[in-house]
Amino acid sequence: MGTKEALQQAYAGEAKAALRLKVYAEKADEESLPQIAKLFRVISFSEEIHGKRALRALKEIRNTEDNLAESFQSEQGVAAVAYNQFVKEAEAEGNQAAVLHFSQSRDVEETHAKLYKEAMNHLLEERETAYYVCLVCGYIADGVLPETCPVCGAGKEKFRAFG
Repeated sequence: MGTKEALQQAYAGEAKAALRLKVYAEKADEESLPQIAKLFRVISFSEEIHGKRALRALKEIRNTEDNLAESFQSEQGVAAVAYNQFVKEAEAEGNQAAVLHFSQSRDVEETHAKLYKEAMNHLLEERETAYYVCLVCGYIADGVLPETCPVCGAGKEKFRAFG
Protein backbone atom coordinates (compact mmCIF):
# COMPACT_ATOMS: atom_id res chain seq x y z
CA MET A 1 0.00 0.00 0.00
CA GLY A 2 1.30 3.43 -0.91
CA THR A 3 1.14 6.64 1.09
CA LYS A 4 -1.91 7.92 -0.81
CA GLU A 5 -3.90 4.78 -0.05
CA ALA A 6 -2.80 4.90 3.59
CA LEU A 7 -3.93 8.54 3.87
CA GLN A 8 -7.27 7.66 2.25
CA GLN A 9 -7.77 4.79 4.72
CA ALA A 10 -6.79 7.03 7.63
CA TYR A 11 -9.25 9.71 6.50
CA ALA A 12 -12.08 7.17 6.11
CA GLY A 13 -11.35 5.63 9.51
CA GLU A 14 -11.19 8.97 11.29
CA ALA A 15 -14.40 10.19 9.64
CA LYS A 16 -16.25 7.03 10.65
CA ALA A 17 -14.90 7.20 14.19
CA ALA A 18 -15.93 10.86 14.55
CA LEU A 19 -19.50 10.12 13.48
CA ARG A 20 -19.76 6.96 15.57
CA LEU A 21 -18.58 8.84 18.66
CA LYS A 22 -21.11 11.64 18.08
CA VAL A 23 -23.88 9.04 17.98
CA TYR A 24 -22.48 7.43 21.14
CA ALA A 25 -22.54 10.86 22.82
CA GLU A 26 -26.21 11.28 21.92
CA LYS A 27 -26.93 7.86 23.45
CA ALA A 28 -25.02 8.74 26.64
CA ASP A 29 -27.06 11.96 26.86
CA GLU A 30 -30.28 9.92 26.52
CA GLU A 31 -29.05 7.73 29.38
CA SER A 32 -28.29 10.82 31.54
CA LEU A 33 -24.53 10.27 31.47
CA PRO A 34 -23.28 13.79 30.61
CA GLN A 35 -19.63 13.19 31.50
CA ILE A 36 -19.43 10.15 29.21
CA ALA A 37 -21.24 12.11 26.48
CA LYS A 38 -18.67 14.88 26.86
CA LEU A 39 -15.82 12.37 26.55
CA PHE A 40 -17.30 10.93 23.35
CA ARG A 41 -17.69 14.46 21.89
CA VAL A 42 -14.13 15.46 22.80
CA ILE A 43 -12.63 12.35 21.23
CA SER A 44 -14.90 12.80 18.19
CA PHE A 45 -13.52 16.33 17.78
CA SER A 46 -9.98 14.96 18.00
CA GLU A 47 -10.78 12.35 15.33
CA GLU A 48 -12.10 15.16 13.10
CA ILE A 49 -8.76 16.92 13.43
CA HIS A 50 -6.99 13.73 12.33
CA GLY A 51 -9.34 13.42 9.34
CA LYS A 52 -8.78 17.05 8.31
CA ARG A 53 -5.02 16.55 8.45
CA ALA A 54 -5.31 13.49 6.20
CA LEU A 55 -7.44 15.46 3.70
CA ARG A 56 -4.87 18.24 3.65
CA ALA A 57 -2.06 15.74 3.09
CA LEU A 58 -4.06 14.26 0.20
CA LYS A 59 -4.42 17.79 -1.20
CA GLU A 60 -8.17 17.20 -1.57
CA ILE A 61 -9.14 20.66 -0.32
CA ARG A 62 -9.21 23.15 -3.16
CA ASN A 63 -11.00 26.44 -3.77
CA THR A 64 -14.71 26.57 -2.99
CA GLU A 65 -15.84 26.45 -6.60
CA ASP A 66 -13.79 23.29 -7.22
CA ASN A 67 -14.97 21.80 -3.91
CA LEU A 68 -18.60 22.38 -4.94
CA ALA A 69 -18.02 20.78 -8.35
CA GLU A 70 -16.29 17.76 -6.77
CA SER A 71 -19.09 17.39 -4.20
CA PHE A 72 -21.72 17.58 -6.95
CA GLN A 73 -20.02 14.81 -8.93
CA SER A 74 -19.61 12.66 -5.82
CA GLU A 75 -23.27 12.95 -4.80
CA GLN A 76 -24.45 12.02 -8.29
CA GLY A 77 -22.34 8.87 -8.22
CA VAL A 78 -23.43 7.82 -4.75
CA ALA A 79 -27.13 8.26 -5.52
CA ALA A 80 -27.06 6.70 -8.96
CA VAL A 81 -24.77 3.75 -8.34
CA ALA A 82 -24.13 2.82 -4.73
CA TYR A 83 -27.59 3.23 -3.20
CA ASN A 84 -29.37 1.62 -6.14
CA GLN A 85 -27.18 -1.45 -5.66
CA PHE A 86 -27.76 -1.39 -1.89
CA VAL A 87 -31.55 -1.29 -2.44
CA LYS A 88 -31.39 -4.29 -4.81
CA GLU A 89 -29.34 -6.32 -2.33
CA ALA A 90 -31.64 -5.48 0.59
CA GLU A 91 -34.72 -6.37 -1.50
CA ALA A 92 -33.14 -9.70 -2.47
CA GLU A 93 -32.56 -10.45 1.22
CA GLY A 94 -36.06 -9.31 2.19
CA ASN A 95 -34.71 -6.69 4.61
CA GLN A 96 -37.43 -4.04 4.40
CA ALA A 97 -35.86 -1.77 7.04
CA ALA A 98 -32.67 -1.62 4.98
CA VAL A 99 -34.67 -1.06 1.76
CA LEU A 100 -36.39 1.93 3.37
CA HIS A 101 -33.10 3.32 4.70
CA PHE A 102 -31.24 2.91 1.40
CA SER A 103 -34.05 4.23 -0.80
CA GLN A 104 -34.63 7.30 1.39
CA SER A 105 -30.88 7.92 1.61
CA ARG A 106 -30.62 7.65 -2.20
CA ASP A 107 -33.43 10.17 -2.63
CA VAL A 108 -31.78 12.57 -0.17
CA GLU A 109 -28.37 12.16 -1.88
CA GLU A 110 -30.00 13.20 -5.16
CA THR A 111 -31.20 16.41 -3.49
CA HIS A 112 -27.66 17.03 -2.21
CA ALA A 113 -26.42 17.05 -5.81
CA LYS A 114 -29.10 19.60 -6.73
CA LEU A 115 -28.17 21.75 -3.73
CA TYR A 116 -24.50 21.76 -4.76
CA LYS A 117 -25.48 22.76 -8.29
CA GLU A 118 -27.68 25.57 -6.93
CA ALA A 119 -24.89 26.66 -4.57
CA MET A 120 -22.55 27.04 -7.53
CA ASN A 121 -25.11 29.42 -9.04
CA HIS A 122 -25.59 31.17 -5.68
CA LEU A 123 -21.83 31.68 -5.48
CA LEU A 124 -21.91 33.56 -8.77
CA GLU A 125 -24.98 35.54 -7.66
CA GLU A 126 -23.66 36.06 -4.11
CA ARG A 127 -27.08 34.87 -2.88
CA GLU A 128 -27.64 33.62 0.66
CA THR A 129 -30.27 31.07 1.61
CA ALA A 130 -31.51 29.25 4.68
CA TYR A 131 -31.56 25.45 4.81
CA TYR A 132 -33.83 23.10 6.73
CA VAL A 133 -32.71 19.53 7.49
CA CYS A 134 -35.13 16.71 8.24
CA LEU A 135 -33.96 15.04 11.43
CA VAL A 136 -35.58 11.75 10.38
CA CYS A 137 -34.09 11.10 6.92
CA GLY A 138 -31.64 13.97 6.30
CA TYR A 139 -33.54 15.67 3.45
CA ILE A 140 -32.47 19.30 2.99
CA ALA A 141 -34.93 22.01 1.94
CA ASP A 142 -33.45 25.09 0.29
CA GLY A 143 -34.97 28.39 1.43
CA VAL A 144 -38.47 27.24 2.44
CA LEU A 145 -39.45 25.04 5.38
CA PRO A 146 -41.80 22.37 3.97
CA GLU A 147 -44.96 21.35 5.81
CA THR A 148 -43.88 17.70 5.43
CA CYS A 149 -40.70 16.05 4.25
CA PRO A 150 -41.02 14.98 0.60
CA VAL A 151 -38.86 11.91 1.26
CA CYS A 152 -40.14 10.43 4.55
CA GLY A 153 -43.27 12.45 5.36
CA ALA A 154 -42.05 13.88 8.68
CA GLY A 155 -43.80 17.08 9.80
CA LYS A 156 -42.12 20.49 9.77
CA GLU A 157 -41.45 20.22 13.53
CA LYS A 158 -38.90 17.50 12.66
CA PHE A 159 -36.72 19.96 10.71
CA ARG A 160 -33.69 21.86 12.01
CA ALA A 161 -32.98 25.30 10.56
CA PHE A 162 -29.55 26.37 9.35
CA GLY A 163 -29.82 30.08 8.66
